Amino acid sequence: FTSYNPSPGYGDLRDIVANEISKSRGIEASGENIVITPGGKPIMFFVIMALIERGDEVLYPNPGFPIYESMIEFCGGTAVPMKLHGDKDFNIDVEEVRKQITPNTKLMIINSPNNPCGSVIGLEELEELALLAKENDILVLSDEIYIRFLYEGSHQSIAALPDMMDRTIILDGFSKTYAMTGWRIGYGLFPEELVEPVSRLVTNSVSCTASFTQIAAAEALVGSQDRPSAMVEEFKKRRDIVVAGLNSIEGIECATPKGAFYAFPNVDGTGMSSTEFSNRLLEEAGVAVLAGESFGKYGAGYIRLSFANSTENLREAISRIKQFLESNSS
Repeated sequence: FTSYNPSPGYGDLRDIVANEISKSRGIEASGENIVITPGGKPIMFFVIMALIERGDEVLYPNPGFPIYESMIEFCGGTAVPMKLHGDKDFNIDVEEVRKQITPNTKLMIINSPNNPCGSVIGLEELEELALLAKENDILVLSDEIYIRFLYEGSHQSIAALPDMMDRTIILDGFSKTYAMTGWRIGYGLFPEELVEPVSRLVTNSVSCTASFTQIAAAEALVGSQDRPSAMVEEFKKRRDIVVAGLNSIEGIECATPKGAFYAFPNVDGTGMSSTEFSNRLLEEAGVAVLAGESFGKYGAGYIRLSFANSTENLREAISRIKQFLESNSS
């Protein structure tokens, strides 16, 4: 494992990944269309670099993973935020998105389940987005890194819709499902014409993904899935504890996330901005949360709290948040 390996990844792992995608998304994926990268972020970066010229526009979810916006702007593109509405279970308004599309729109990024909101895009909305993409010749980057962390229903991928395989890139990886964040290994499923240019970007940047991480990733996929399944069940219990606890606190309202492992409560009722709330909560109560603005302008008024922690710590955090607000109520 001490020599270079093929830039798009080992053939065996690419085939294993393709088989997993085929089963989990209900599509026919080929290992020839898989590119393995050191983490999921390079997939985002290489897709944007391969597709976007200066001035091209990219639609992305907001609130959303902040790296979307920064990568778009770094590559010279124009980042166009698609607002996720709290009163729509943190989903977009398709008609709003339709009005945002211009002749310069080249790429749409979607993320389901979503970070930070925990929202899931339903089939009807996916069908409407697919129609927009086809009508306007837009490619779609579907970030599905939280696919296994789904607490209601089954996962729907836009790539499985009619005529969407050829205009969709699926992003996934091992950091979340298999708790392999430090191993740095992710992958993308690409339309055929994008495999070569993205592989060249791998060659000219990181050369290849580390051999031993690819071997470990293959073992993770072909081995027993009992532990990941048990982890998801445990996270669902923690989610329910966190949501119930937050909703018991005056001034905080929290919708129940359908996926991922984040709660995204509204804190407008506390009289503090989300930035003030998160800063003071850390300083005065020792509880770390992220202000919603960290995930874009439409995150104002919200905070993100991860429940990827022990039940004991989560209960303690809820208790401290309640005490913090009670001590500042006067």
